[in-house]
Amino acid sequence: MNSYLILKAIHITSAAVLFGTGLGIAFFKWITDRSGNVTAIRVVSEKVVLADWLFTLPAIIVQAATGVGLMKTLGYSLSQAWLAWSIVLFCLAGLCWVPVVWLQIRMRDVARESEHAGASIGEGYRNYARLWFWLGVPAFTAVILVFWLMVAKPA
Repeated sequence: MNSYLILKAIHITSAAVLFGTGLGIAFFKWITDRSGNVTAIRVVSEKVVLADWLFTLPAIIVQAATGVGLMKTLGYSLSQAWLAWSIVLFCLAGLCWVPVVWLQIRMRDVARESEHAGASIGEGYRNYARLWFWLGVPAFTAVILVFWLMVAKPA
């Protein structure tokens, strides 16, 4: 197997990890938040933060590195609109992800405090959760568009 195929396989695998982890995190956090069960919210919030550090962040780094490697290997340049747009959309997703991580850490801490105090999840948590959800919409849309651009490579 040549280095190009290895690089491409790593790039595709990291894309699957990035999208799959993001979708899994979003689903389990959203559904658990709606339950109102403070203990469940605390546990899932802790695991969401952990999953982002263990899977999402490394996948982002691998995506960027292998993307640059593939671009150089294949002789592509940023003058190709599909590639330039892919990078812009990847960065947009990343710009949404950074505040999402902060929100997840904050929600985890609020859930811990609420559970310790024997209180319900407050409106502050719900405000963070709404913002978290709406930041996910452009991020996931951007990633899906990047997938399309990578496959179609439109002129």
